[in-house]
Amino acid sequence: MTKIIITQQFCGPPNSGNGGYVCGVLAKDIEGPTVAVLRARVPLDIDLELIADADGGALIMDEQGGLIGRGNAATLTLEVPPPPSLSQARQAMAAYVAHETRIHPICFTCGPDRAEGDGLRVFAGQIEGAAIGHVACVWTPHPAFADADGLTHTEVVWAALDCPGFFAWVAKEGRHGALLGTMTGEVIRRPRTGEDCIITAWPLVREGRKETAGVALFTADGELLARGHQVWIMGVPPAQAPAGS
Repeated sequence: MTKIIITQQFCGPPNSGNGGYVCGVLAKDIEGPTVAVLRARVPLDIDLELIADADGGALIMDEQGGLIGRGNAATLTLEVPPPPSLSQARQAMAAYVAHETRIHPICFTCGPDRAEGDGLRVFAGQIEGAAIGHVACVWTPHPAFADADGLTHTEVVWAALDCPGFFAWVAKEGRHGALLGTMTGEVIRRPRTGEDCIITAWPLVREGRKETAGVALFTADGELLARGHQVWIMGVPPAQAPAGS
């Protein structure tokens, strides 16, 4: 059992942990593809317990014992489209809708109000000429989020992949109001500090109140570094919903 605190820095909505970051916390000690399921809002700045077992790990409230989320080894079947070029991904960032509409301005992943080294500033917008909803951006990992070898922390890679899946559906359907419920991901190689990367996301299927999306992280030359499948829950008030960004 390990005590951890998700601080305000790693928020999605102002009062909840960033969904991708928390999924990455659950996944980082599991080898290979991992499915992380968020069951409740992730409280900020309080003691939580991360409990490892033979099947994976669980994040629970320290005193109350309520389950927040769980991570387990998984199989990930996901066809990843080829990435755009670095210049195309930079161009797509200009179409990031949250530059004009304040959605989650202080989100660790996608908040434009966050400074370099404090948030990730992942601004995924529609790729020109691609299918509607196929979004991309350039992300250059900051030294603040790396280990002593200059490799980006696993949970930060998961966080970087979080919000682009949300914005893929915003680009496709022109609306927002969903929170991350489940993410199945695989980090093949952690990017280095200062390494220009391309993040892409694309909508998959909407079933009732669930929207699914694919996300991926590439080098500037198109090497696949990480990929993920997401389930977003639509129209749930943040106080009742699984955490997300």
